[in-house]
Amino acid sequence: MRAPRIKTTVVGSYPVPDWLAAAPSAQALTDATRVVLHTQEQAGIDLVCDGELYRFDLNHPETNGMIEYFVRPLAGVRADIGFSEWLDYSKASGMRFRTRPPGVVEGPVGAGTLNLPLACAQARSLASRPLKFTLTGPHMLAKTLHDRHYRSPQKLAHAIADVLADQVKRLDADVVQVDEANLPGHPEEWNWAAAAINKVLRAVPKTAKAAVHLCFGNYGGQSIQKGTWAKLLGYLNALEADHVVMECAHRPPAELAVFKELRKDIGFGLGVVDIKRTEIESADEIARAIERAEKTLGPGRVKYVHPDCGFWMLKRNMADGKIRALVKGRDLYEGR
Repeated sequence: MRAPRIKTTVVGSYPVPDWLAAAPSAQALTDATRVVLHTQEQAGIDLVCDGELYRFDLNHPETNGMIEYFVRPLAGVRADIGFSEWLDYSKASGMRFRTRPPGVVEGPVGAGTLNLPLACAQARSLASRPLKFTLTGPHMLAKTLHDRHYRSPQKLAHAIADVLADQVKRLDADVVQVDEANLPGHPEEWNWAAAAINKVLRAVPKTAKAAVHLCFGNYGGQSIQKGTWAKLLGYLNALEADHVVMECAHRPPAELAVFKELRKDIGFGLGVVDIKRTEIESADEIARAIERAEKTLGPGRVKYVHPDCGFWMLKRNMADGKIRALVKGRDLYEGR
């Protein structure tokens, strides 16, 4: 069978298996990650991801380890939150669905004990297909922290970007994807957000591709941010990325036309699986979504198809069904 023109991939997270949550251990985590990767490989996913199971924080399920995993190990960040700091954060936070910051920045940010290359290497050792490694971007991480040192979200984002870039340049992955789920609700911040994320994207090894994922968030099947993709076109066109990974399935179909103005050298990743919907899409639905996008944007413009976001809020049988449907829909569209 010929190689697909449009590649299938996932965005990142996968539902934490009940047996891992009930009896967590290093070996159980390795076994669970192996299951996640094999599930994707068996379904025919072209670019797999480890499921981010090692990042999950039971105490902060609203961000599924997207935040705490990255900021708690950093030097210059204190995890204990004083009452006055909590009050200040609750008044000024850019993350309104969180009432408590993951940490307080009280000195220059450094790598501390953060070790992304180790996590990536562990996933690489278990995968038999091309691997994507994901990390949260500097804009979102800066916006969640209570900053008492830099006193500027821009300066803090750039400091975090420097730390992430130093880690990213050591990753052994086929694609490195940086996730920014807060920016769609704050498009007026796109200039400094783009400058910060580009530091990270430029650090991606030459042997890998740099990707950026954007969505309007997901918690309890609900969008966290409100806005439109049209307001972020300048940001998208400023990215030093190989491709973007966009939430589209849960968005108005007419919004696709916005991406006609996306730089032609940036590959377009089309969300065709709605992770806020519990029903499993049919192959025909997914094929029609790809067809509609290529009619709107031009033949050959879609480089990847994927879910809108991570699967962590769904039950495993739903996630697995959507993964299988994704591949079947792409194959139906391409006549494979």
